[in-house]
Amino acid sequence: MNLASHTWQQRFITLATEAAGNDGAHDINHLHRVWQTAQTLLTDHPEADALVVQAACYLHDLVNLAKNDPDRHLASRQAAQLACRQLEAMNFPSDKLAPLAHAIEAHSFSANITPLTIEARIVQDADRLDALGAVGLARLFYIAGRMGSELAHSDDPIGSRRELDDRRYALDHIEVKLAKLPASMQTDAGRKLGEQRLEWIYDFRDTFIAEWGTQNT
Repeated sequence: MNLASHTWQQRFITLATEAAGNDGAHDINHLHRVWQTAQTLLTDHPEADALVVQAACYLHDLVNLAKNDPDRHLASRQAAQLACRQLEAMNFPSDKLAPLAHAIEAHSFSANITPLTIEARIVQDADRLDALGAVGLARLFYIAGRMGSELAHSDDPIGSRRELDDRRYALDHIEVKLAKLPASMQTDAGRKLGEQRLEWIYDFRDTFIAEWGTQNT
């Protein structure tokens, strides 16, 4: 399904690859998956500008700060500014720069910016969907490992008798953030897919907790 431009896509990939660091949860494969999901969401929204969506899917992580970086909430604005500067130099259509910038800025959970256009809503949903399901769960534990987090609390992994802390315990991130994502989806298709993927994560958590047991024996 060719919803945008193959020529521009290759340019977006080049820019994203040049900016990529060593974060395996936000690598080129993440960007490909976000664009793949966005194409599914675009089928319900033919009014959306597919080229803006494609550009935002590939360039939204041009500036990628660690989850525990105090300036994390500023990363999407910085990425939008950098993307627009680079694309303007490549003669990207000037009338698409502002909607592209907004789509990149609004994708971020940390930035807490309301998406005001259908393009921004699609990009936000597609990016958040990659935090759910099997791949999302793998990304969760990968990031937790990089941050030095423990897998789970030793004797209360579900957090029924303590305050959740997803910086210290990886499993806590499911309830702290991932459980909130489906309700935050901006498209009907995104919400439905998010609910399905979250259900899978809950099934995994139940199995994990059953195997984890209690460690303070």
